[in-house]
Amino acid sequence: MLGVAVAAVLGASCDKVHAQSADLVLCDRLAADPTDPDKPADVRGVAEIVHTDLTTAIKFCRTASGSRRALYQLGRAYAANQQMAEAIAAWRKAVDKGSTSAMIELGVAYGTGSAIGKDEAQARKLFERAAEAGNPRGASNLAALSSGGAPADPVRARALLAKGAETNAEAQYQLGLLLSEGIGGPKDDAAARVLFEKAAAQNHPGALERMGAFAQSGRGGASDSGAAKAYYERAAALGDEDAKKALERAKCPYVIKDKRGNVVTNLCF
Repeated sequence: MLGVAVAAVLGASCDKVHAQSADLVLCDRLAADPTDPDKPADVRGVAEIVHTDLTTAIKFCRTASGSRRALYQLGRAYAANQQMAEAIAAWRKAVDKGSTSAMIELGVAYGTGSAIGKDEAQARKLFERAAEAGNPRGASNLAALSSGGAPADPVRARALLAKGAETNAEAQYQLGLLLSEGIGGPKDDAAARVLFEKAAAQNHPGALERMGAFAQSGRGGASDSGAAKAYYERAAALGDEDAKKALERAKCPYVIKDKRGNVVTNLCF
């Protein structure tokens, strides 16, 4: 199938420019990231590269690696093939060419210490560069990069997340958390609820759980137990553990405590 595709693309000309273009087309087809801002609008992308396509993806993306998009995608293919040293090297080259998606992947590697020395300061720099260039994943990762659950610079995190929150569900959720807790600026439950609702509409599990909690308590807006249950159920179906616990608590609302105030059990109905 790929042979036919290559022949079709290369049929008009066999010069080097056309050959490189064909390699990039095939690299895109097999390894493009749906969230990559560099991805052409007519390329759907794949959330995960199909295992049987890895060798072919590496081949075409490596040949097309003059492009920063191809370098980033080459890193994706290497990472999916458990070749992390090669993935890191490809992402470094893509970062040098300005790929914000590669900045994020390299930042994650530094932040987690995966196949590279852990360096949160370097991770933060990479996330900041990506966020400042307009990649919402950079802003949300920067907000999440923390010790003890709070961003190192919450004021800056708010500002960067505000850019990403225009379109990105994760940025909306992360900014909503900061607003709901009053981190990095004034507490604003109403604005937080609006952000959680936007992210929940995109099936973000955490935002669905937060909307359940806000609807249940009437935080930032109207109280609605029916809506709260529906949000919790959607979040639980997507694997959110807090939502699952909330649904269990709803089934067993009566708490029995000992003399010290410790919960002994819950009565269910």
